[in-house]
Amino acid sequence: MTLPSEFLAALASVVGKDNLLTDPVDCYAYSYDNSRKFFPPQAVAFVTDSRQVQEAVRLCHTHNIPLTARGRGTGTAGGSIPERGGVALSLERMRRIVKVDPANRVIVAEPGVLNQEIQEAAKPHGFFWPPDPSSSPYCSIGGNLATCAGGPHAVKYGVTRDHVLGLQAVSGSGELIKTGCYTTKGVVGYDLTRLIVGSEGTLAVIVEATLKLTPLPQATGGLTAHYRDIDSCAQAIAAIMAQPLIPSALEFLDDASLNLIRAKHPGMLPDDTRAMLMIEVDGAAAEIAGATELILQACRTPGLIQAAAVADTQSLWKARKALSPLLRDIAPRKINEDVVVPVSRLPELLRGLRELSEKHRIANANFGHAGNGNIHVNLLAHPDDADEMQRAEACLSEVFDLVLRLDGTLSGEHGVGREKRPYVAREIDPAALALMRGIKRVFDPNNILNPGKLFPDIATEQPRS
Repeated sequence: MTLPSEFLAALASVVGKDNLLTDPVDCYAYSYDNSRKFFPPQAVAFVTDSRQVQEAVRLCHTHNIPLTARGRGTGTAGGSIPERGGVALSLERMRRIVKVDPANRVIVAEPGVLNQEIQEAAKPHGFFWPPDPSSSPYCSIGGNLATCAGGPHAVKYGVTRDHVLGLQAVSGSGELIKTGCYTTKGVVGYDLTRLIVGSEGTLAVIVEATLKLTPLPQATGGLTAHYRDIDSCAQAIAAIMAQPLIPSALEFLDDASLNLIRAKHPGMLPDDTRAMLMIEVDGAAAEIAGATELILQACRTPGLIQAAAVADTQSLWKARKALSPLLRDIAPRKINEDVVVPVSRLPELLRGLRELSEKHRIANANFGHAGNGNIHVNLLAHPDDADEMQRAEACLSEVFDLVLRLDGTLSGEHGVGREKRPYVAREIDPAALALMRGIKRVFDPNNILNPGKLFPDIATEQPRS
């Protein structure tokens, strides 16, 4: 695609000549995200306020130029890469925290503010914002909103969508819309806030968000539980989630994941551990000991090696968050999916994953947020081995079929982007897909906002099996 010179001149007048990149070398950094796929834009525009966003979107709407909004590019599903070229609209310079309002438990911020910066602004007032993806030190809240990000603490506190009161956003025709309200109660009109959150920039470009804060817990406690086999570990997960106390985090790691940690941190884990749980409880200081004991009782399945409270969980969490990058050392083309099943069906999922890995002869490492039934399945393949890549794709297809048979969903927090797009029609029925496409047309009449994402091409979509 070649962008018209008059369009580029008009865009430069909106954002400023120094804030518009058109040299392919300069644009290259905005052609990829953590999916490691590359689709270069013809231009990159840096915006600093909502007026510039509106005018840039209007220009793209008028000239039918694709526009892909992006933050820091930390997503793994290819949601923020400009697959059809056009303009990459970078929101990374919209960095204002507009308001910190502890009396109403609210922070108002622009989309380029980092997740960690929101936490730092809230903490002195005794609050936090619960969404905590592994990339929180460097991912933006705009990206968190676009993908409805989760993280380890979603088991107790929920995902991004549960912590947003309202938005300001620009539709595909350049209209500034305000959704939601400033209060925790509000039922006037349709809930467009929850519709836009998780829509991956296909409906509107978020320019401001009113975020709901949560009080920091008075105290936290950590536990680890080690198992001889995955089945015993999965039974413990179900037992933990069946009792009244909800842990604030419940993370699962299989043998392949543990071996990565062993290689990086020798002596940290027992040699005979084949599956492990990392568990956190929080609440009032007086509640921690009792909560810990309840969790320990639920951990006692036949394959338990040891379970105990730990004084320092920081090193464990650090090792857990480093797992995904470590996997790329083994397989540069790891296929990373974040499937979810009901917690009670985790034993079936984990057994099925093991069988599919053996059937297709594909190495697999599984870890994730077990309290939600959200497992990160990592199929490890090498891009220069065509046969192995073909087997990995066949394995992935059967993994998705397994998840849907278990009443699960194909993505819990990474979004669809372009990576899961071919499989969407297996989960969503034709009538619902048609309705979603209709909503897209209302918000974005010329289909300029992140075109092609989320929905499979009608000619190539894979129907429900």
